[in-house]
Amino acid sequence: MKIILNFFIIVQLLFISQNLMASEIVASVNKYNITQEEVNEFVVSSIPGANFSLLTYKQQKGVINQMIDRRLFLEDAKKMNITSRPEFIKALEKMKENLMLDFWMKEKVEEIAISDRDAKIYYRDNSLKFNKPASVKVRHILLATEAEAKAIIQELRETNSNKLREKFILLAKEKSTGPSAVNGGELDWFIKEQMVPEFSTAAFSLSKGSITTQPIKTQFGYHVIYLEDRREEGAIPFEVVKPDIEKILRRLKFKAKLDRLSKKLKKSADITVK
Repeated sequence: MKIILNFFIIVQLLFISQNLMASEIVASVNKYNITQEEVNEFVVSSIPGANFSLLTYKQQKGVINQMIDRRLFLEDAKKMNITSRPEFIKALEKMKENLMLDFWMKEKVEEIAISDRDAKIYYRDNSLKFNKPASVKVRHILLATEAEAKAIIQELRETNSNKLREKFILLAKEKSTGPSAVNGGELDWFIKEQMVPEFSTAAFSLSKGSITTQPIKTQFGYHVIYLEDRREEGAIPFEVVKPDIEKILRRLKFKAKLDRLSKKLKKSADITVK
């Protein structure tokens, strides 16, 4: 019984710690806490495909400052009692109608069943859509000047190849000015189009375990790049993309279903067009 209880406590603590990480406070405005989760959502909604952790330190500070401004503006708007104005109430009702239709459509779409046979036929007929591009995983050291970058490269070239990765991580933590410095310069997997051209071209030209022999200049500064690993271009397995295919087919069938429902409802509705 004691073992079970201890296990339950450990699970609860893990759950709590995960929630705390998701709710990490990055700023406070008049006792209102802005969490890391809110910041991440703001970045994704503002710049589709963007990732807060991949921004430079200066860019991250800019995003957090925008969040602070937004909170201050919202507080000022509340003082003006905008929510009681007729035009606000009218706009809010319109938003409720739109939201209600969104939920209605979502439920109608999810009612549609897609068979494995239909999904496999779509996968076969649209094979090019499910061809994953090549991707790489790198570490990088961001520096302010070309001279600093060249000095880092020279130090790395003098390092034994068996200890190159270890040395790179150490230098990234000590010298890099980018936000990934704390992780030894580590970045998430990315495809060519996700990074600025100069950075991507250099990263994709490397062989696994090697570094760039010249500083790579971008608008952020000068980079030294180490290639951790690469994934070659290839077809994504059916089972991986099956949920996405089902969503696509549901939408296509939903359109036809919507047309039929429209005709049916119009027959019993009192409609006058002026």
